[in-house]
Amino acid sequence: MTQPYGFILHAHTRPEQADAFEALFRAYVEPSRAEAGCIEYHMLRDARDPTLFIFYEVWKSRAHFERHIALPHMRRFHEERMDYLRREFDVREIEMLSPASGCA
Repeated sequence: MTQPYGFILHAHTRPEQADAFEALFRAYVEPSRAEAGCIEYHMLRDARDPTLFIFYEVWKSRAHFERHIALPHMRRFHEERMDYLRREFDVREIEMLSPASGCA
């Protein structure tokens, strides 16, 4: 059986790009949740540091995640990400130890 693939990602945005980053990714939340293989997809903004965004994602498999990041809008963002970010993403892969709540 395929193991779920999950991670927590920290995106440290440029202060002047934080609101644009939020608007861009808010528009991606529901479509991402509707993708095949999405188990969890959450976008969070740090309450003390408004330039820090945290993503919590769990996909049915790494292959499902790879299909997600191969979509045209995700490829385009990846190419332009440093226009928004102060530094590269900090990504921590995670192991699910409790049942997921599931995407709508």
